Amino acid sequence: MGKKRIIAKSEETTAKTSSDAKPEEEVVAAQAPKARKEGRIYIFSSYNNTKMSLTDPAGNVISNVSAGAIGFKGARKSTPFAASKVAETLSATCKNKGIDRVEILIKGIGSGRESALRSFATKGMEILSIKDVTPVPHNGPRPRKVRRV
Repeated sequence: MGKKRIIAKSEETTAKTSSDAKPEEEVVAAQAPKARKEGRIYIFSSYNNTKMSLTDPAGNVISNVSAGAIGFKGARKSTPFAASKVAETLSATCKNKGIDRVEILIKGIGSGRESALRSFATKGMEILSIKDVTPVPHNGPRPRKVRRV
């Protein structure tokens, strides 16, 4: 490979390069506001598990995490602690993707609903809205026929 040669810059070339830079453009670029990205977080909390999905505003899934995927097994998947750990994992994914403003849609009747919501608030996410989209039965199924003996 041979020896590497280091060429020392003369004072003339260094003066040329420093005078070519435009300091006004650098100042303007530093003051430009950072673009804020929005997303949606869907939380599904059942008696057996807690699942969360991160989507863009159009509804395209970016990432999803569940308590079982993190490593909780059995009855521990449905605990509030597992739900908070799932929320922490998803908030880290949000930070990596640059999403800092979220709408949260909660579905289900599990015990992890409140703790997941609190975890997002403590992680510094700006929560735009919280909606409960749990389906509510209106009249139920048709009753059975009368039994004839």
